[in-house]
Amino acid sequence: MVVSAELVHVRDVWNEMRPKSAIYRVLLNDIEIVSASNGAVKARLRVLPLHLNSKGTLHGTVSSCLTDWAGGLAIASTGLASTGVSTDIHTTFVSTAKEGDWLEVEGRAVKVGGTLAYTTVEIRKGSGTVVAIGSHTKYVKQPKTTGTGGSVMD
Repeated sequence: MVVSAELVHVRDVWNEMRPKSAIYRVLLNDIEIVSASNGAVKARLRVLPLHLNSKGTLHGTVSSCLTDWAGGLAIASTGLASTGVSTDIHTTFVSTAKEGDWLEVEGRAVKVGGTLAYTTVEIRKGSGTVVAIGSHTKYVKQPKTTGTGGSVMD
């Protein structure tokens, strides 16, 4: 199987992010990034007991966390080393999932500009029922490297 440069980069960014975020380590510790191309990332996550709400179905927090995570990694798939800072995030809960279900997560960078990036995320149960859809805007302005090894912001 050929692994794309984008997939290698996205996995590297994820491996850098994971130890720095307790919420990612808890909720997304077992997520598998299955593919990445320029502006898109696909992953899968099995629903575990820790992902459930008091009704025994997928907690909305998990869907919102996946919107944040997949949107950021879709931005990383364009070659950026940083996934940016959230400025706006929305998750619409369409249906739910239960313990043992596999969630398929697809994040897309709709536009990555010089300052802001806009993403969409779709979370499905397997390849069927839509569980949630999200949109995520992030501040992504990257520092410019100076000739002395430092960086400056415009």
